[in-house]
Amino acid sequence: MSIFIIAEIGINHNGDIGIAKDMITVAKDAGCDAVKFQKRTVNLVYTKEYLDSPRESPWGTTQREQKEGLEFGLSEYKEIDTYCKKRAIEWFASAWDIESQIFLRQFDLKYNKVASAMLTNTSLLNLIAEEKKHTFISTGMSEFHEIDQTVELFKDKGCPFELMHSTSTYPTKDEDANLKMIPVLRDRYHCNVGYSGHEIGLAVSYGAAAFEITSLERHITLNRAMYGTDQAASIEPSGFMQLCGVVRKITRALGDGVKRITEDELEIRKKLKKV
Repeated sequence: MSIFIIAEIGINHNGDIGIAKDMITVAKDAGCDAVKFQKRTVNLVYTKEYLDSPRESPWGTTQREQKEGLEFGLSEYKEIDTYCKKRAIEWFASAWDIESQIFLRQFDLKYNKVASAMLTNTSLLNLIAEEKKHTFISTGMSEFHEIDQTVELFKDKGCPFELMHSTSTYPTKDEDANLKMIPVLRDRYHCNVGYSGHEIGLAVSYGAAAFEITSLERHITLNRAMYGTDQAASIEPSGFMQLCGVVRKITRALGDGVKRITEDELEIRKKLKKV
């Protein structure tokens, strides 16, 4: 089974549609199956007190100015939709509030994403599940009883889904990746399981691929030195090209677990079995 590879653009575009398009191009050229964004209604996701608090950024001196500077609106998403169709790559987004999920319904998207932070937002989960689109559900910073409830909700709604093992630290330490949770989730919930990684480098993602994940999501950036809290846990273009190539190779190498003598082995067998 091929691994569905997602390039998480998120908010690494820094509010610049040109940067977003460049990232889409990189993802397509690397062999990704989809790119993903994040959509927030700033006034709903954050409190007024938080938004009024100080924060230095390229857009001003408050949290509000920073959050609003990073957010795309309708015109930008229309441009993204057109550009992704032109480049023949799927796109979707993780909504952080109900208004944002309804906003995304304007586009003919094949997929939904539940961010780890939204795993306990029952109202949002119900809205997403009602759409019955294939949904990727991240499980970072969550306990089993919370995942249990989410899985039950999606099953009750008849909405196809897969879980994504994740650790919600940016970047994630290698020793915190806990890749052995992948088969644990698969056995507990009897569903496909992917991996959403935030570590530095590629090795941990290669390890996840060897656990027979069905999807892989990594943050993408044009340059890790760019402004943004997610940049340090992101992969630059050359790295993303390498990631996709190696993950595809690992998938082919895993095989089907059936013991057999390959055609290429037969000739070697004829020679060596005589010794």
